[in-house]
Amino acid sequence: MSAAPDLPLWAAILVSFFVVTGALVTLIGSIGLWRLPDFYARLHAPSLGATLGTGAMLVGSIICFSVLQQRPLIHEVLIGLFVTITTPVTLMLLASASLYRDRVEGNDAAPKEDPAPTEP
Repeated sequence: MSAAPDLPLWAAILVSFFVVTGALVTLIGSIGLWRLPDFYARLHAPSLGATLGTGAMLVGSIICFSVLQQRPLIHEVLIGLFVTITTPVTLMLLASASLYRDRVEGNDAAPKEDPAPTEP
């Protein structure tokens, strides 16, 4: 059984907008992973796509289930919080490990030293 027929038209339009938007952002991030030239450039597209795409899908889910249950449901906020926290941390750990490995091996893909701080 599906409760989708019980959604009002305005809610169905909003939910479909957010779900399709989230799917497109995630797809763009996946294409960026495939098309970008090196590892350091490839880190950015999927992490942004995962965070923003998941966020849009969660907004659609919140709207859908809040309308169906006729009360605000925000369980998905926890999912969004965990994705928002863990995705950038994973990105930084991957980048640091790759940078260390490239510097130890002497690969030209990594910068030789950290840039000098800029004065404000």
